[in-house]
Amino acid sequence: MKSLFDSQTVTEVIERIGQLNTSSQGQWGKMKVGQMLHHCQFPLRLAMGKYKMKKPNFFMKLLFKSFKKGMYDDKLWKHNLPTAKGFEVVDEKDFGPEKENLIALVNEFHLEKDKQTWDPHPAFGHFTPNQWGQMQYKHLDHHLRQFGV
Repeated sequence: MKSLFDSQTVTEVIERIGQLNTSSQGQWGKMKVGQMLHHCQFPLRLAMGKYKMKKPNFFMKLLFKSFKKGMYDDKLWKHNLPTAKGFEVVDEKDFGPEKENLIALVNEFHLEKDKQTWDPHPAFGHFTPNQWGQMQYKHLDHHLRQFGV
């Protein structure tokens, strides 16, 4: 699995983000392109401690743990998976600033590539540094494919 801790992968992701424009249409799901760009910022902010997400209850935490490996393995995510409540974007978003913010966060996350200690994910628990990088790539790849890039 590719990782946002790999320089070539970061270059590829930023080039793909650069291919998006205000008329890019999702091939599945309900988000518009500006909303998707905003949505993709939440997991990056969460990983870097810049966003707090409510911890799920005990039952939901057990459920999430059963899907944990799927967050960073090589299998593509299915279309139309439910969005975590803390990551939902329902209001309109301005494409230009959201695109710039996402690119900045991708670069900022990449600079953390040598960090060895990461806070646990509120829903999934502990990830290794490598798994954090893979998970962030997988989420971005899912949504970039959603918008055809």
